[in-house]
Amino acid sequence: MFLIDGYNLLHAAGVFAQGQAAGTLQAEREALLAMLAGRLTAKQRRVTTIVFDAAGAPPGLPDTATHESIKIRYARGYEDADALLEEIIEQHRAPKGMVVVSSDHRVQRAARSRGARWVDSEQWVRELPRVKKRNPSDRLENAPGIGDAAYWAEQFSDAETIAALEHAAAEEARRKGSVPRRPPEDPKQPLPPKKPKKEQQRFGEGIFEGFPPGYGEDLLDGPDIS
Repeated sequence: MFLIDGYNLLHAAGVFAQGQAAGTLQAEREALLAMLAGRLTAKQRRVTTIVFDAAGAPPGLPDTATHESIKIRYARGYEDADALLEEIIEQHRAPKGMVVVSSDHRVQRAARSRGARWVDSEQWVRELPRVKKRNPSDRLENAPGIGDAAYWAEQFSDAETIAALEHAAAEEARRKGSVPRRPPEDPKQPLPPKKPKKEQQRFGEGIFEGFPPGYGEDLLDGPDIS
């Protein structure tokens, strides 16, 4: 598990937001989260928690949120983020499996007291892999089902990901042996005429049909060779 001191890492990473919201705490947080989402693997994101001070937190949002599987916690009801970080470290069932990311000595002492590993924010961000193009299959991992259209419409809109989803849906249909459903018929449209049912023909029936009338009668008038 990665437990990250949010604003401490933000200053260490030197991440800056762009656009009209640049310079606001919310924009800076979003820029940091985008950087983490691009440089952590899907497995790492699922075990990452980042803690921010409650000051400047988006109004009306819950104390806990997620971004690309990264868990976000705002320290509402706490003196500061350090107090919440200390509580998480203290209550964690397996602290030796934690990596606490903070340059704050108070947070580092809390980690050391429980046997958790800790690393300075500057060192941790330097050791992160460089930003690279995300694999669409990485987004699909551990995500809602292919049929959850509302989720996918909200999360993705790029052509590359849509193509990946369509491929995944086709593969799922192939594994299950299913075929795409036909669209419902329009009740206002007239039904096409039914083709007459072809009667089953018995073996040998009709094989001599098609000769012109009188064909072979002259054979009956031939000489008697008996």
